[in-house]
Amino acid sequence: MIQHPAFRVEPWCLRETELDLDVLAQSESVFALSNGHIGWRGNLDEGDPNGLSGSYLNGVHELRPLPYAEVGYGYPERDQVILNVTDGKLIRLLVDDQPFDVRYGELHSHERVLDFRAGVLERRVEWSSPSDRRIRVTSNRLVSLVQRSVAAVRYEVEAINFPVRLVIQSELVTNEPPPPVSGDPRAAAVLDAPWQSLAHGSDGTWAELVHRTEHSALIMAAAMDHVVEGPPSTHVEAESSPDLARVTVTVTLEPGERLWLIKYVTYGWSAERSREAVRDQVDAAMVVARQSGWDGLVAEQQAFLDDFWERADVEIDGDDEIQQAARFALFHVLQTGVRSERRAISAKGLTGTGYDGHAFWDSETFVLSVLNYTEPEAVAHALIWRHSTLSMAQDRAAQFGFRGAAFPWRTITGAECSSYWPAGTAAFHVGADIADAVIRYVHATSDEEFQVNYGLELLAETARLWCSLGHFNVDGGFCVDGVTGPDEYSAIADNNIYTNLMAQRNLRGAVEMSERLSERASELAIDDEELETWRNAAEAMVIPFDSVLGVHPQSERFTDHQLWDFEETTPEQYPLMLHFAYFDLYRKQVIKQADLVLAMYLRGDVFTPEQKRANFDYYERLTVRDSSLSASCQAVLAAEVGYLELAHDYLAEAALMDLDDLEHNTRDGLHIASLAGTWIALVAGLGGMRECKDSLNFAPRLPPGITRLSINLIFQGRRLRVEATPQTTSYMLKEGDVLEMFHFGKPFALSDKQPAIFDTAKDPALGATLTTPSQPYGRAPRRRNAAIVQET
Repeated sequence: MIQHPAFRVEPWCLRETELDLDVLAQSESVFALSNGHIGWRGNLDEGDPNGLSGSYLNGVHELRPLPYAEVGYGYPERDQVILNVTDGKLIRLLVDDQPFDVRYGELHSHERVLDFRAGVLERRVEWSSPSDRRIRVTSNRLVSLVQRSVAAVRYEVEAINFPVRLVIQSELVTNEPPPPVSGDPRAAAVLDAPWQSLAHGSDGTWAELVHRTEHSALIMAAAMDHVVEGPPSTHVEAESSPDLARVTVTVTLEPGERLWLIKYVTYGWSAERSREAVRDQVDAAMVVARQSGWDGLVAEQQAFLDDFWERADVEIDGDDEIQQAARFALFHVLQTGVRSERRAISAKGLTGTGYDGHAFWDSETFVLSVLNYTEPEAVAHALIWRHSTLSMAQDRAAQFGFRGAAFPWRTITGAECSSYWPAGTAAFHVGADIADAVIRYVHATSDEEFQVNYGLELLAETARLWCSLGHFNVDGGFCVDGVTGPDEYSAIADNNIYTNLMAQRNLRGAVEMSERLSERASELAIDDEELETWRNAAEAMVIPFDSVLGVHPQSERFTDHQLWDFEETTPEQYPLMLHFAYFDLYRKQVIKQADLVLAMYLRGDVFTPEQKRANFDYYERLTVRDSSLSASCQAVLAAEVGYLELAHDYLAEAALMDLDDLEHNTRDGLHIASLAGTWIALVAGLGGMRECKDSLNFAPRLPPGITRLSINLIFQGRRLRVEATPQTTSYMLKEGDVLEMFHFGKPFALSDKQPAIFDTAKDPALGATLTTPSQPYGRAPRRRNAAIVQET
């Protein structure tokens, strides 16, 4: 998208200067608005044309059976599918009885701007009808980051050359026609007319629809109300039916006259409350929205984002595209989690239906890593949601004969929805990823109440699973066999290093928190014997090493496997999972996404610098990056081991995943974890940030062409700013008490009196002559420095 001539590179917005229907579906994803509860795709106001019409409420889904040719013990029986809820974006316009449709008449100009600082999507259009009636349409759309249940549109029409008779139809529409069925397994299942009408009504400028799903038994209500201003002849009326509510505005405008309306839309849903209670909820939200008014909603949106950017902005000098992409990424990550409030954060957020709206381990490992330091309250809510699903995870573990909790591979509510065991349920590392997110959140916030009420139980139940799932071998080592790590092209393996190291962190974290919160530990029936078992398992954890090759095998015997024939694999055959049998992938050395490399980032304390470089070199030649999760991890380790230009390449791939539609499926929604990976590649990669004792360590390493990196973040209630150039690194405490920090491992005290300034350390590795490893044939990332030079 960003390479498309209609898009501009600007630091604080995404601007589209003309409409190209060939990329309409992709643009709907990148222009999506959300607050973690409500999601509106960036569809055109009038609804047609569209690539994928989408309005979503976090957690709203329908159930469908999972068919199997042969039923197996432990297979999940039902899938959960995200639903398109009542569409409140629609504002249809007729000009002298001719519909305003960009495909007809003459489109003189069309511009859309997603403003990252204002949180508003603006659209400006000039269009002439087939009968040469020229109008100017301006719309502004927001989904409130402050008022959870509220979205709004300001819509204005101006007559330009002739008097025009206008009809505006502002609508609520349920059960919109589903999109065509896709053969891509990453796309969503298609459900036809899943909503059953319970009630509808209208009066004056107001209307409301209430619906229910048949199988998941969810009740959803949507209401709209309007403020209309125009010439004295303006007429307004409302009507409703089971799946459609409409407020119609009619007026005749003379050239230069304008009609504008403000449309307030409120949503609510519940699995437990009555339809009357849900209806009352949206009505109450409407009262508050009307009281705030459009200007009030815009002002509080602006104030919220002003504060967010002051504490979270990342600035890059030397690569304008990455600067824009970094803010685009942060804006969408914020939108995904800020008001999710004890609901899952899905792989696509609320920007599309990809992966059926399911949440994976991506949320804990990537998205929460960013929110920890930018919007930590959202992290607490996301982990409290995981805690709310604990009983289902315990039942799942018990089904397999294990103690503790086995969290699902993919889900909306907490029930497992993966029908393919090897690349799904066998990825038990999701439990350790949740535990890791708990540990990182506590490190970043010291939230005592969270630890007592939620954190310790999550750590304990996941630790119990590892001690039940794993075993001590004859040599006394603790093994975890028959699992799948992050690399889904290597399934059902023994002692996957990522899984084992994250399990080790899980076990140690459970011991540490149990000893610190001994009273709560007793309530959870954690005794001294169990603590000793956790300690012993952690200390004896098996970490395989191939002494012949001098590298860590991704899992036991991985380096003995046959190499994939990359030379005979054509570019059209990627992603491999769509063109080759899983059996063939599982028995070869080919890696879908960073696995051991991710372990070296999250558990870097286990590996020596020499091991990190040897491992990175070995796995770089095997990793095809068929997952959007890979590039950011590779960027982090490439920077750490001294391949700075390669780190820049992978940073760009993560940052431009959707803006360049690199996976060719942005139409289904944004890759939220890759967007979060942009921040990770910048802050943990180029900035070198790592957890260190009760603080943070930074080790900036800037590639050629990047002349400054400035990072704002929150840590333990303090607001920090770290600014690095190739020469110096400065640290500033903008708010909060004195903090001990680390610069390239050396401690210093940071106070609000004055910034601490150091030379940007010269890493000996960066002065060495390094031969950058190659990638599999045809899978090298786009060389970023060459691209910048070419564009310049």
